[in-house]
Amino acid sequence: MAARRRPSGGGLRRAPQDGRLEEINKEFLCDPKFSDEEDLEEKLAVFKEKYMEFDLNNQGEIDLMSVKRMMEKMGAPKTHLELKKMISEVTGGVSETISYQDFVNVMLGKRSAVLKLVMMFEGKAHESNPKPSGPPPERDIASLP
Repeated sequence: MAARRRPSGGGLRRAPQDGRLEEINKEFLCDPKFSDEEDLEEKLAVFKEKYMEFDLNNQGEIDLMSVKRMMEKMGAPKTHLELKKMISEVTGGVSETISYQDFVNVMLGKRSAVLKLVMMFEGKAHESNPKPSGPPPERDIASLP
């Protein structure tokens, strides 16, 4: 009997992480500190999706290289020193990686962290700049600058 092959992409490895992050989301939903937060469940779902997108090694932590990749993908590359400062700001200087709890606390918190601003900017940029579809408009020589 031939074993079924799973498509690559980390589906099997992502399942346990998805479950762990979902448990953490439930803790935030039950936390009275966040009971007045509007649309908390939807926000947590978006945060989980973003976090998993940038947790490259599926270890439940975003490391320096993952933050670097995230910033480059958003068109705002940073130096290693700037990245270390961002991570330190999120974790309070305790860790060199960003845990999901730290990530959600920053995103829901009142404090204005660089990472929070970048993530909000990324969301706004995608909303306000829909990609044009179809071929580019025809131009003649007179319309060129």
